[in-house]
Amino acid sequence: MNDVPYLNFLQLEDLASRSDGVQAPCECSKSSLAGWASLPVSFPEDRLRRVGTLIRGNVDEAAFSEFLPNGTGYWSENAPIAPLYFPYNRSDVWECTACRRAFLRYTEGGGYFFDQRIRALSRALLVDMPLP
Repeated sequence: MNDVPYLNFLQLEDLASRSDGVQAPCECSKSSLAGWASLPVSFPEDRLRRVGTLIRGNVDEAAFSEFLPNGTGYWSENAPIAPLYFPYNRSDVWECTACRRAFLRYTEGGGYFFDQRIRALSRALLVDMPLP
C-alpha cells in the first residue's frame, strides 16, 4: 500500500510545470531522461523522495493499455505522458530534494528480471486521455 497521495491530473500538471521551471544544474539532470530509461547507475537516487502516486487501487489491476499516438513508442522522448495508461498508471512521482525536479518511476518486471525505470515529468507531454 502506498503511503503517498494519489495525484489527480491537475496536481500532476502543477508539479510538472514547477519541475519544468527548474533551471539550476543538478546531479539528477546529468542525463536527459526525457523518455523512459533504466535508472542510470550514476543517478543520485538517494536525493529522491516520493511525493505522490499515479497508481489507483491495486497496482496488479492497472491496465496495460498504452497511449502512443503519431508513431511514438515506449522509449520515445516525445511520447505523451497519459496518467491512466501503462506504464504511468503503475508509476510513483518522485522529486529531487536538491533542485525539486520531478520524475516518474516504476519497476518493470518480466521473466527473470526487474528494472527500475525513470522518466522526467514534463508539462508539455502531459495528456488527460480517458481509457477507452
